[in-house]
Amino acid sequence: MEFAPKDPPIRQAIRLVVLLGLVSLLADVTYEGARSVVGPYFQVLGASAAVVGVVAGLGELVGYVLRLGSGYLADRTRGYWMLTLMGYAINLLAVPALALTGRWEMAAVLVVLERTGKALRTPARDAILSHATARIGRGWGFGLHEAMDQIGAILGPMVVAGILLAGGSFRTSFAALGVPAILALLVLAVACALYPRPQELESKTPDLRVKGFSATFWFYMIGAACVAAGFVDFPLIAYHFEKIRLLPAEWIPISYALAMAVDAMAALIFGRLFDRIGFLALAIGVLASAFFAPLVFLTGTVGAAIGLALWGIGMGAQESIIRAAVGAMVPSEWRGTAYGVFNAGYGLAWFLGSASMGVLYGISLPAMVAFSMVAQFVSLPFFYLVIRGNWRVPKSPTSQ
Repeated sequence: MEFAPKDPPIRQAIRLVVLLGLVSLLADVTYEGARSVVGPYFQVLGASAAVVGVVAGLGELVGYVLRLGSGYLADRTRGYWMLTLMGYAINLLAVPALALTGRWEMAAVLVVLERTGKALRTPARDAILSHATARIGRGWGFGLHEAMDQIGAILGPMVVAGILLAGGSFRTSFAALGVPAILALLVLAVACALYPRPQELESKTPDLRVKGFSATFWFYMIGAACVAAGFVDFPLIAYHFEKIRLLPAEWIPISYALAMAVDAMAALIFGRLFDRIGFLALAIGVLASAFFAPLVFLTGTVGAAIGLALWGIGMGAQESIIRAAVGAMVPSEWRGTAYGVFNAGYGLAWFLGSASMGVLYGISLPAMVAFSMVAQFVSLPFFYLVIRGNWRVPKSPTSQ
């Protein structure tokens, strides 16, 4: 399919965003379904809370730091689709392989491998999305993609919960998740065939900006890293629920699904806010979500439910705005590298925070909660510097 290089139809851009959103939906059914029970599964296999925290954090570390290389490789080779296809294959097929494990060490390897696949494909895929969303508003486009992504994150845990309620095991659940994994790869192949040159979806204008990453970019990266360091990964939340018997095992994935529903709605809302008010939208998201930790870890069922809702708001704000902002701040030929550099720092902070909170969980819950809240609040001065620097979101053609 050919596209006019100067003025491609907006409809084509929307179709590509929706196709990639469908891929993410099916992919999230797969790995978010697995993620909803990985914490309890590790407990069944004999792992400690510290192991859960370290493995979850290590997976995120690998999943983000390796993006530094994969993003650079995507820009150097322009093989955005190739890296996206390879990454999704590794990312998704590691999940049904969990059904074959009998030791937590092997399960840990597969969890890290799944994140490795995500590291390979994410900068390339986000670069593809950045071209399409230039026409429809990056905040809205990435928000729509994230909302579809989170529909899968809702369905995946629900599928797992249904299997567990029907008397199935964790291993049965992992095996069943192989079906949406194959469907996701098929839809991705269709998107690649229909849109082999996604860069043609973005109008080109002379790039008069200084080459390199601005101070605004680095302030933004530091602020986002602080948020990542203080954001508890769900496997540790699930481990906590299982340990204190706050919820029956089969209801834990349902609680995750409900949090993902909040995530999806928040992504659409904050994506639209980003197109209108810029980084102030992310600061609002941080303020809204910073209090999830004390509610989740220090209160009963009702408080934990409210905390999970705030956790979902924080996830939605981050997932929609973080990727959209990088695409809007960096020239198109540098975007793969920019996504890689940004996500490497973000992932390193996520790993250090997750590992620290996993250890603190076994020592003092109040100390772990304090760590989470302080890390997130520290991000606000950096976001203030970005806002004060008068950075604004470029207007999309449809918003003018």
